[in-house]
Amino acid sequence: MRTLVIETATGACSVALIEDGVVVAQAHEEVGRGHAERLIPMIAALPDKGRADEILVDCGPGSFTGVRVGLAAARALGLAWRAEVRGYSSLPLIAAGADWDGVETLAVAIDGGHGQLFVQRFAKEPMTPLSDLASLVPADAAGATPDERIVGNAADTLVAARGWGDARAAGLVAAHVANLPLPFRALPAVPIYGRAPDAKPMA
Repeated sequence: MRTLVIETATGACSVALIEDGVVVAQAHEEVGRGHAERLIPMIAALPDKGRADEILVDCGPGSFTGVRVGLAAARALGLAWRAEVRGYSSLPLIAAGADWDGVETLAVAIDGGHGQLFVQRFAKEPMTPLSDLASLVPADAAGATPDERIVGNAADTLVAARGWGDARAAGLVAAHVANLPLPFRALPAVPIYGRAPDAKPMA
């Protein structure tokens, strides 16, 4: 079984091929913006142009544009290759690739925009969510995360709001899906925005 992993939910454009649980090829670039221009060439540079039996794609939360780029590519390739397309969420992937040395729980915090953080807590073995995904201002996130270790691109922000803790930067890397327990890899391939839309419909 060969799996193509597509990761575009934050500033990284990241892809990987996983075969029978082993990463056989990967590419990772910090692009900030421009996922749409880089993603397909990165996939095409993988062995067999990335062709796989299944496709896993990050559904979010994260950059609305990045999430949509990844989902559109995954659906198009899935249709062309007759491959199953499934999703995973950003925060469990960061937890799966984090440094767990010396801790049994940690919290993931990433920038949610509009002054908010996306946060979620996890236990180590087996990796299990200890809280639901939440979008919170830093002060509220501080009260919701009693863990010593905070990982993610907003770890410093959360630790500063709490006044204590071990902040460790950690990004989203497609190859880390190899460490992600199977239950986290079976989401529908639809966006996870993490909060209500900012735009309000007209009355």
